[in-house]
Amino acid sequence: MVEPQILLYIIKLVLGGIAAFLAIMLWSRTRDSAWICLVAGAVTGYAGIVYELLEKFGIILASKATFLGIPLSSLLFASIPGVFVILGFILMILRK
Repeated sequence: MVEPQILLYIIKLVLGGIAAFLAIMLWSRTRDSAWICLVAGAVTGYAGIVYELLEKFGIILASKATFLGIPLSSLLFASIPGVFVILGFILMILRK
């Protein structure tokens, strides 16, 4: 990898780690379903960053199962955090 890419991954890991840590701290204090969905979105987003980095370094091989030519595991890690955030926002809107 090129140096700017390494720096970008370090920034993603640090900021994503802080967001996931704070999300887990919030999770322990709230039982609201909308907030739990947002927490799950932050945690799965961080897991996606870690998975992508491990895949780039060749530690984990991409899944052989594909959907439209995209590895299924990468597709899930890219889409699931957004789905959780959307669900959390919908639950907040419906609650009020």
